[in-house]
Amino acid sequence: MAKLKVGINGFGRIGRLVFRAGINNPNIEFVGINDLVPPDNLAYLLKYDSTHGMYQGQVEAKDDGIVVNGQFIPCVSIRNPAELPWGKLGADYVVESTGLFTDFDGAANHLKAGAKRVIISAPTKDPEKVKTLLVGVNHNLFDPAKDTVVSNASCTTNCLAPIAKVINDNFGLTEGLMTTVHAMTATQPTVDGPSKKDWRGGRGAAQNIIPSSTGAAKAVALVLPELKGKLTGMAFRVPTPDVSVVDLTFKTAKATSYKEICAAMKQAAEGELKGVLGYTDEEVVSTDFQSDSRSSIFDAGAGIELNSNFFKVVAWYDNEWGYSNRVVDLMLSMAQKEGLLERTAVAAV
Repeated sequence: MAKLKVGINGFGRIGRLVFRAGINNPNIEFVGINDLVPPDNLAYLLKYDSTHGMYQGQVEAKDDGIVVNGQFIPCVSIRNPAELPWGKLGADYVVESTGLFTDFDGAANHLKAGAKRVIISAPTKDPEKVKTLLVGVNHNLFDPAKDTVVSNASCTTNCLAPIAKVINDNFGLTEGLMTTVHAMTATQPTVDGPSKKDWRGGRGAAQNIIPSSTGAAKAVALVLPELKGKLTGMAFRVPTPDVSVVDLTFKTAKATSYKEICAAMKQAAEGELKGVLGYTDEEVVSTDFQSDSRSSIFDAGAGIELNSNFFKVVAWYDNEWGYSNRVVDLMLSMAQKEGLLERTAVAAV
């Protein structure tokens, strides 16, 4: 059976979790990793994860790569993506997860190196040239003839977009403000330090609730163009290691009730958005969603209603694991559409 051959550029939090999410998928073969960290340290970080637990498999390090469950994956340390051996390794797709090459020209260096397509695991800086695709929202717009570089947006956009889609499809979303209460990430310091662009972002991550900017809400318009100009938002970084939550306050065009909104979310979660959108009416907190593979879990018990056109809804997301699973799903969907994988071989995404 044909497999999708995947390379990873940047074996950080997302790179490693994309690997974990895809390594046991029979349709995926990882053929190479590029990271400036040596293979022995990469193997260690893959095996031991403080948030998601020890990898349930065998991991070994070699001088020139890592061995996972008996499969050797070569590792290189090359700064210029155009010089990577993707052609020699036979990579179909490359996951660009360094966070450094988020525009078309930067990511396209992987194409020069022999890869056929690139998936940027971050918002693109080049939305005119790089199509943003979200599984469950607009992934079916992938055009094999044109889309050599695509973006999977951010974890927060992946959480917000399914919620916004259900609201807009059923009730009409006229305007909305989003707040994401977001777990710490690797860009934040453990103690106070300088930060060029965002002074507050330089404060100790474990000690503070830190207001921050985010383009996640505006980016929804890249996948749902009908919402352009209707959403914006901000973030609070909080001292938790994983799992974040979106708070969306919005107005509807159609008069409705919070009960009807919950019913629409539940129907979508059990139907067309199953596996992407979840639904809960239980008394949950953030750690209950650690290692949850869904993009967004609507919390029916947390939302409120002011009147028949003004509401607040809440949705949880594992900003690491949920997002990494969507990267894998997006690759499989794209590969299926362009004929690299048999349609019967890939579960519906």
